Amino acid sequence: MAEDAVADIQAAELDKARAGDVRALARLISLVEDESPQVRIVIKDLLPDTGRARIIGLTGSPGVGKSTVTGALLSAFRAAGHRIAVLAVDPSSPFTGGALLGDRIRMQEHATDGHVFIRSMASRGHLGGLAASTPQAIRVLDAAGFDLILIETVGVGQAEVAIASLADSVLVLLAPGMGDAIQAAKAGILEVADLFVVNKADKPDSQQVVRDLRNMIAMASREPGAWKPPIVTTVAVKGEGIDELTSRLDEHWSWLNSSGELKSRRQARAREELAALAFAGLRGRLAASRLDELASRVAEGTLDPFTAADELLSQ
Repeated sequence: MAEDAVADIQAAELDKARAGDVRALARLISLVEDESPQVRIVIKDLLPDTGRARIIGLTGSPGVGKSTVTGALLSAFRAAGHRIAVLAVDPSSPFTGGALLGDRIRMQEHATDGHVFIRSMASRGHLGGLAASTPQAIRVLDAAGFDLILIETVGVGQAEVAIASLADSVLVLLAPGMGDAIQAAKAGILEVADLFVVNKADKPDSQQVVRDLRNMIAMASREPGAWKPPIVTTVAVKGEGIDELTSRLDEHWSWLNSSGELKSRRQARAREELAALAFAGLRGRLAASRLDELASRVAEGTLDPFTAADELLSQ
C-alpha cells in the first residue's frame, strides 16, 4: 500500500479517535504496541496535535496500591471535567507475551464513560517499569484529545525509574509494611518523586513511613526555588486523601508552568527518546554489518575491541 494511502487511512482513524471512537483509538495503540512499520506514518501525521496533554506517572513497589490510587485519581479528575486516558503497564504473560491485567477491574466503573480510555500494555520484558512503546502510545492519546494521561507502571525495583523521563508529575507510592523509606532510597525511586503518597495510611506504622520520608527529603540538597516534594497520606480504597492529592498535583502543574521546568522536562524527554531510537536503529544496522566477522577476530585476539568498534562505526 502506498505511503499516502496508508497515511489517509491512519488520519481517518485518528479523526474517529478524536470523535470518541474507542475502537479506532485502540487500533492505533495496537499499531504502536506491535511496532508496525506504519507507526512512523501515524506519529508523523499526528505530531502537530500533540504537546497539550498533562502526563502523570504513578510508580512504587508491588502491593502499595497503585491501581487503587490510579482509579481514585481517575474518578476525582473525571468529576472535575477532564477527559482522561490511563495506560496501565503490566508484567507480560510468560505464555502469550500479553499483559497480565491485575487490578484493572477496579477501574471498570468508567468502562462506559466516553471521556475515559483505559488500556493495559505489556512490558514485554522492557526494563524501567514501562513498555518500550509507551512514548508513542502517549503521543496517540495526546493527539486524540485527552487532556490528562495517567501512567501506572509495573512495580519498580532498582533502576526501574523510567517513568521520570515520561511524566510531567511523578507520584511515588509507599505503604506501611512494604519496607521503610530507606529501602526505597536504595532503589532510587525517591530521587524521581515530585509527590510522595503514603497509601494504606489506616494501617499501623504509616506515620513512621511519613517520618522516614520527611527525614530523607530534609537531607536532600535543592537549588533555591526548586520544588520540594510534599507527602500525602491516603486510604485510596475509601477515597480518603484523594482531594488533597489532586490539589497537590495541581500545585505542581502550576509550578512546572511558572518556573519553566515543564519545557525543560519535555525537552529532556525528547532527547532521551531520540537517543533511544537512534541507538536501536544503530544496533539493527550493526546486526546486518560485519559484526560477526569482527567479533570473531576480537575473540581470537587478532583485533582489539576499540579498533573493531571504530570499524563498525565507520560503516
